[in-house]
Amino acid sequence: MFIPLHDRNGLKYIKAQYVTISLIVLNVLVWLVTGPLVGEQAAMRAATGLGFIPAVVFDYAVLEPSLVLVPPDATFLTYAFLHTDWLHLASNMLFLWVFGDNVEDAMGHLRFLLFYLACAAAGALTHGLVMPTSAGPLIGASGAVSGVVAAYVLLHPKVRVWVLVFFRLPLPLPAWIPLVLWIGQQFFMLVVDTEGGVSWGAHVGGILAGSLLVLVLRRRGVPLFDRAMVAPRALIPAPVSPSERGPWGDRTG
Repeated sequence: MFIPLHDRNGLKYIKAQYVTISLIVLNVLVWLVTGPLVGEQAAMRAATGLGFIPAVVFDYAVLEPSLVLVPPDATFLTYAFLHTDWLHLASNMLFLWVFGDNVEDAMGHLRFLLFYLACAAAGALTHGLVMPTSAGPLIGASGAVSGVVAAYVLLHPKVRVWVLVFFRLPLPLPAWIPLVLWIGQQFFMLVVDTEGGVSWGAHVGGILAGSLLVLVLRRRGVPLFDRAMVAPRALIPAPVSPSERGPWGDRTG
C-alpha cells in the first residue's frame, strides 16, 4: 500500500538513535551469515533452529536434536533477527529506520530495547495462539517493527511523513493516515488470509503490545498524540552575545 521514506521529526532527548542503528546492523549481519554467505541447507537449518515453531514451543512436536540451536523458549526472540531474503529484510529495516528513532527518543535507549524485544515476543506468541500446531518456522522482525509503528502513531500522529503510495506517488502525509490504514490492513488480513505465507498474527501481536507498552515505557512528561509538541534541541537557537553579532544582526548560518 505504501512505503515510508522520511519523517519530519527530529530527536528531542537523545543525541542519536544508537539502539535503532544497532538493531538494523545486527539484523543485516545475521541475514548475511544465515543467508547469502552460507548455502541453502545451512540457511534452512538456521531458520529451523532459531525460528519460532509453535508446534515445538507448545509441545505438539519435537525438533530433531541435531537441528536444535537454542532452547525453544529462546526462539520467542531469536526468530526476529532472521529474514528470508533481502526484500524481507529491507522492508522491515526501512520501517524501523524511519519510525524507530523517535520511539527510542521517547523512551530512552534501554527501555526502547526492552520494548522492541517485548513486541517481538508478543508477535511470536500471537502467531502461536493463532496457529498452535504449525510446524513451519516463523522468522522476521515484523512483529517487533509493528510494535514500533503502533507506538509511533500514538506518539506522533500529526507529524508529516513522506510515503511512496502504491510504489509510485511520493506524498507528505500526517503519520496517522498511512499508519492507521496499515494497522487496519494487518487486522483485516488476519481474518481473511488464514492460509497465506505472511504471519498476520505476528503483526497484530506486535501492534497490540506496542500500543500498550508505549503508555508505560515512554519518558515521564512525553505526551501522546503530539500534544505539547517540543522543538528538537538542535532546532532551538542558542543566545547570541553582542560580540557575535555582525553588522546585519544575528547570524544564522
